[in-house]
Amino acid sequence: MSASPFSVELSSRPTEVPPNTAAADVVALDVARLRAKVDTAGDADVSRALGRTRRSLDDFAALLSDAAAARLEELAVAAHDTTVRRFGRTIHLFAPLYLSSECVSTCTYCGFSAGNRIARRTLTVDEVVTEALALRDRGFRHVLLVAGEHARIVSKDYLVDCVRAIAPHVPSISVEVQVWDEDTYRRLVDAGCDGVVVYQETYDRDVYASVHLKGKKRNYDWRLAAPDRAAAAGMRRLGIAALLGLAPDWHSEAITTVAHAHALIRRWWRCELTVSLPRLRPAAGDFRAADPIDDRAFVQLLCATRLALPDVGIVLSTREAPAFRDALLPLGVTHASAGSHTEPGGYAEETGATPQFEVADTRSAASFAEVVRAAGYDAVWKDWQRS
Repeated sequence: MSASPFSVELSSRPTEVPPNTAAADVVALDVARLRAKVDTAGDADVSRALGRTRRSLDDFAALLSDAAAARLEELAVAAHDTTVRRFGRTIHLFAPLYLSSECVSTCTYCGFSAGNRIARRTLTVDEVVTEALALRDRGFRHVLLVAGEHARIVSKDYLVDCVRAIAPHVPSISVEVQVWDEDTYRRLVDAGCDGVVVYQETYDRDVYASVHLKGKKRNYDWRLAAPDRAAAAGMRRLGIAALLGLAPDWHSEAITTVAHAHALIRRWWRCELTVSLPRLRPAAGDFRAADPIDDRAFVQLLCATRLALPDVGIVLSTREAPAFRDALLPLGVTHASAGSHTEPGGYAEETGATPQFEVADTRSAASFAEVVRAAGYDAVWKDWQRS
């Protein structure tokens, strides 16, 4: 059997991730070699990558190079054609529903970090239902439950209760919360949850340690293996991302994210996978991006990601400005949030809580859906129903 084009070299660094998992493949990745490929790739490497239908990590590195940047229009056309061929002209709409801003972790870049003096709030289960119904009234049938990391206030039982309470009203529920063990994920599945989103934040271990100063989130390996545990528990959808700007080299983060995505596809092929490309936004604590990625480079990254992962959903959040979001829609995006609040509640009524970060696109869901339709795409509110 021939080796996978995403095969990796083993690292001597000790790790606590279980063997035979996607996380283990990430730990084994030779990032330095692939990062060097970004700097050395020439026009011939870009042409070779564009000419293939199945692209290796070396091809992805070439598509991140300066030589590829000079051919951005070609990348955009190829990304558009690939997306339409695989997904049609559809944009799946969802909304984040923040449950709590309480957090015991100290993460230097996060507005909810334990040391920040902000107005915090945790919704009751009844309030969560009220907020979910407000989102349903706006058309949403996909809801992402988000919370800070506080295992006592945002406990396993609380999360299960929230999912169970809104499941009769919301066909598709995902969680982006503290990472848990397989048994807890199975409890969430049984309650009606079908997706888990885990931002690794940064795949660079040293940077990870420098920005996660306190709390359970400091455990890099436990977080890295969370999608594996969620998939083993029966979650139907997985979402991953690196927070762009957190590490000093976004190219390496992009390479590792794509490698992680491919490893998850290979090991958990029954799951639907999405990748987000979030850029840091202003938040309490005033963290400054180590390696800001400008708009042109972001477009190149989006197109290259689509070409490297033709069957993976790509998520675009309200972190990006309205005009830029509109321009990105045809370039590989398949999922988008709209009308988002990043503080607990905010849809049914204001709670006075401090947002996790500033939203750039403040348009209503209805306004954004109209933009999607004007661009020639279908705004998909629902594509899943439990039975």
